[in-house]
Amino acid sequence: MSESDSGVPSPYEEIPEESSAPNDTPKKKRKGWKITVIILTSLLVLVIAIAAAIGIFANRAINSMQSFGNPFEGIDNRPSAAPVESGEESPVNVLIMGSDSRISAGDPNDWQFGAQRTDALMLIQISGDREHISVMSIPRDSWVDVPGYGMNKINAAFSYGGAPLTIQTVEQVTGVRIDHIAIVDFTAFTKLTDIVGGVTLETADGPQTMDGEEALEYVRERYSLPRGDFDRVRRQQAWMRAVLSQLLTRETLSSPGNIVDITDTMSKNVAIDEDLGINKIISIGTSLSDFNKNNLIFFTAPVTGTGTSDDGQSIVLLDEDKLASVSEAFQQDDVSSFMEENESDFDTLSGRPVD
Repeated sequence: MSESDSGVPSPYEEIPEESSAPNDTPKKKRKGWKITVIILTSLLVLVIAIAAAIGIFANRAINSMQSFGNPFEGIDNRPSAAPVESGEESPVNVLIMGSDSRISAGDPNDWQFGAQRTDALMLIQISGDREHISVMSIPRDSWVDVPGYGMNKINAAFSYGGAPLTIQTVEQVTGVRIDHIAIVDFTAFTKLTDIVGGVTLETADGPQTMDGEEALEYVRERYSLPRGDFDRVRRQQAWMRAVLSQLLTRETLSSPGNIVDITDTMSKNVAIDEDLGINKIISIGTSLSDFNKNNLIFFTAPVTGTGTSDDGQSIVLLDEDKLASVSEAFQQDDVSSFMEENESDFDTLSGRPVD
């Protein structure tokens, strides 16, 4: 991809191969790696690491993924990293771009200027104490300043400048430093749903059990929903949480066939930055060995409503004051405490059933 007007290049290249993990991996490391995978699978990033149980498949899958190269290179004036408390790890911030295969945004090699926009955008923080994971969905039509292009919908950043410009835009809007980035095609989640035998979603009409195609249709719908795209975001979050619950079952973890299928699916539908390789996954996994899935928080970036841009686009207006407050919590590695005190001010997944 050529360099955008913002001066941010977007190099795409294959991920360099890394050696396979040894067969005598310590038990704790294996456990941590699995838990990392399971959690980040639901968040559309590191699911392939679940194959740690048969390490050769995980290594092969990660090395066969598409890579953004180093999308952070050339981005100036980046936010500072969050402070690190004594005895803790650094928090990890991951930007997830969910795409719909209909727009071919999942493969970096298919990128063309002005041709693709991301369908979902999520900012994920793994806390420094490794006890909480916070997921903030950013509405795709959020009206923001895209560096070099002026006011635009936030998902236009990928269209204009690929992963680098998307990172730059989100960092500018939130003040949160991004450590890693991944694009996942929703096709992958459809296949994952079928691998685990379907999912049950808690909706306003009661529990609904769906296979992959039914779940994909469910999260694509927006025109019949009371709040349109806002409810669509909540459906995406509910789907992720449901798949997570299924992936945590003993039946899934103990089935080599399921592990191979999951690995193969994600290797074909995920693109990641070059630093998010096997060694990084093992490192994060080990630090998350005791993570409690009840400490997984989903919420949507605060908004004041919708509007129309000067050129006639339907847009989402972010609540700048509330966004500044929760962004500061991300910056200070304090999202869990902040949300516990201010949950009523935000649209959280646990706050009410999904429409």
